[in-house]
Amino acid sequence: MSLTKKGRLILVTLTLLGLILAAGLKFWIVSGGYVPFNADEAIVALMARHILQGERPIFFYGQSYMGSLDAYLIAIGFAIFGEHVWVIRLVQSLLYLGVLLTTAWLGKKVFSSWRVGVIALILLAVPTVNVTLYTTASLGGYGEALLIGNLILILGISILSSLRATGKAGRWRQWFLLGFLIGLGLWAFGITLIYSIPVLFLLLYFSWKAFLGQETAQKNNLKQRKNAETNLFGFIQLGVFRSKRIFSSFFTLLLGAIIGAIPWWFYAVQYGIEGLIAELGGSAIAGVEQMPWIFRIFQHLSNLLLLGSSVMIGARPPWDVFWLGLPILPFVLFFWMAVFLSVIYTFKHKDDRNVNIALLLGVILVLFAAFIFTPFGADPSGRYFVPIAIPMSLFAAYFIERLKNNTNLWAYGLIVLLLFFHLYGTIQCIKRFPPGITTQFYAPTQIDHSFDEALINFLYQHGETRGYTNYWVAYPIAFLSNEELIFTPRLPYHQDFRYTTRDDRYAPYRDQVEEAQKIAYITTNHPELNIYLRDAFTNLDIYFQQNQIGDYFVFYDLSHPIHPEEIGLGETTKP
Repeated sequence: MSLTKKGRLILVTLTLLGLILAAGLKFWIVSGGYVPFNADEAIVALMARHILQGERPIFFYGQSYMGSLDAYLIAIGFAIFGEHVWVIRLVQSLLYLGVLLTTAWLGKKVFSSWRVGVIALILLAVPTVNVTLYTTASLGGYGEALLIGNLILILGISILSSLRATGKAGRWRQWFLLGFLIGLGLWAFGITLIYSIPVLFLLLYFSWKAFLGQETAQKNNLKQRKNAETNLFGFIQLGVFRSKRIFSSFFTLLLGAIIGAIPWWFYAVQYGIEGLIAELGGSAIAGVEQMPWIFRIFQHLSNLLLLGSSVMIGARPPWDVFWLGLPILPFVLFFWMAVFLSVIYTFKHKDDRNVNIALLLGVILVLFAAFIFTPFGADPSGRYFVPIAIPMSLFAAYFIERLKNNTNLWAYGLIVLLLFFHLYGTIQCIKRFPPGITTQFYAPTQIDHSFDEALINFLYQHGETRGYTNYWVAYPIAFLSNEELIFTPRLPYHQDFRYTTRDDRYAPYRDQVEEAQKIAYITTNHPELNIYLRDAFTNLDIYFQQNQIGDYFVFYDLSHPIHPEEIGLGETTKP
């Protein structure tokens, strides 16, 4: 249904208001310092700085499943505004505004309604705490993944519409761009496969249907029909030579995917493809669970149903288990149950939009399957569920738009209810500072970063510029000190002293510390480790001083340098 001039003006106004609301929320959270500067974010910041200095990293330091696209974008921000933490958040905020705009566009594509798209945009302007967190602080690619994922869905629906309506493959440019985005997404962040897999599945399915329809129309006699139906060679011959356009379209898509993933392939040629595939499958966290495969599946399913569902609707923050917006929560639960039932109900009636709705459901189902059947399901935080916010907002918007046809009051009231619920939960998390809105779901790593400046000044005053600490301290102070304070992460932060050398992500830092003649140790929230270090230093007749600064505990002025491996630390095993 076409919009009137007045209707278009209203939608444009609402879109602008939604973008302003989203930008205002980001500004408030960032300027208030409510999102701590975490170690993963510091690594991205350091990568961006090193890019400006001439380095060309392909992946996030120390692993090979999240590409460096985010770091390159932040490097552009650093080049324009300088190397500040707020610039990282500015880049993430701009990416999120792009996500909002493409979500509105996706709503138009899926439901043939700009109104649905704009309502979804408004709902995402003040999203759940989970979405707010991972689109404000950078962990290396969530903003890019959401934006690329939306574009993959939009292009996929455009091509599918042509296939279903005319049986033709459509423009080769669309296929190439779709392939390019799939390849780019594979490199930038493998989570984009949750978009690519259902799109490719539907493209194959409807291409096959278009081929069968075309062949039926082209067969002029019974002999040809029988040959196509019973003779495999004849069937393949017809498929190859009479469906050149569809075949060439998939070839164009493949070419685009190869070009889009050039950094991924370049790395594979240098270091082998096995490691890349293993990282995509979650090998980095595969060792966390020490139980039979079938029990892991049940554990992942439990994580999904109990922890995942609550974080997806904004009922709890991803880093802790406490209820958000409790007085409003029952109404929100009832709303999402109604939305779910309405989505199921749409498939009772034949509608051209059902395929598009199925595509959105496919994104959700692929993510759920990946969470349950891969090691990623061991992660109890909510970060892997961030992409679910897009289809959820679209389904909610579609439900509200249909309800609006009966009564505007209820529809507008539901929008206000969700926005208020999300804002209420965000404010609750802000008031619990520290940790604030944090990426750290393991309590001992939730450091009060308001003491970062005091720690840095203390280290400068005592000439302690090199030493050892844990992962969550090393990289933030390296970036904040302009890499004048280099402390490599060779100390455990787990209370049972578990440690992995994977924490030590940047070899040049390691070399600087190993060559240093003066060494300090920094621990956080780990009394047992402090006792262990005191005993180890004393037994080796090493004199030292100690000082606590907030959550940081510093061992300094050591009488001579000592390295962690010399006292049973810095290895993958417990001391």
